[in-house]
Amino acid sequence: MRIMTWNCNGALRRKLSAISKLDADVLVVQECEDPALAPSPYRDWAGNYLWVGESKNRGIGVFPRNGHEVQQLDWSGAFSVPGMQGNSQALTWRTEDLRLFLPFSINQRITALAVWTKGSSNGAFRYMGQFWKYLQIHRNDLTKPDTLILGDFNSNAIWDKPDRWWNHSDVVTDLESMGLQSLYHAVHGEEQGKESRPTFFLQKNPAKPYHIDYIFASSRLIGSCDLQIGEHDDWIAASDHMPLVLDIDDQHDARPSCA
Repeated sequence: MRIMTWNCNGALRRKLSAISKLDADVLVVQECEDPALAPSPYRDWAGNYLWVGESKNRGIGVFPRNGHEVQQLDWSGAFSVPGMQGNSQALTWRTEDLRLFLPFSINQRITALAVWTKGSSNGAFRYMGQFWKYLQIHRNDLTKPDTLILGDFNSNAIWDKPDRWWNHSDVVTDLESMGLQSLYHAVHGEEQGKESRPTFFLQKNPAKPYHIDYIFASSRLIGSCDLQIGEHDDWIAASDHMPLVLDIDDQHDARPSCA
């Protein structure tokens, strides 16, 4: 099975030929428009898709292909900071307050969470902070034997701040304690913050490369996966982000569900 994640930088309806060349079985696309409100060519291409967003032009879409099936998961909950007293609303948060996440299953076997982290109104829990909050609510949901977390996190260890417990590095360590590893770092043997392959070019400038898109996989999937990142020259005309393409070997893909 081939799964890809890509921030398309908007207007996915104009980039269908480019994305189709990857021949992915499941496409997870950030910053794409809602097919239900788009012209028919894009709507027809989308098939039995999933989509969540804050406006009709900016959301996360999940598009299955080649007979594969995706189903949105109904995850909802809340988390309160333990041991803290007070009436501040900042001590409790809900799934619906966090931006932007789409949990789904693939073939009723793989649990997946599509991610496009956003800023927040107060500015403190931006980007990886949003994911950290989501993780506190849905930790148990993300510990299934076959789990993927994938998308645009807008985060890297180079931006860690010493006075925050939701730093990129701390969240990665937390995920590892749950049995989830970054596939790029597992495959290439590189450290967080020292990536040699960027996934994003600020303002499409090759002199401003960053690694901010990730796929985290559970330990049972790690050994049967390979990961590739799109090349700058092939994708920069379409987006400031490069696609991440995950291949799971057929033997694992054919294994019955243990969830």
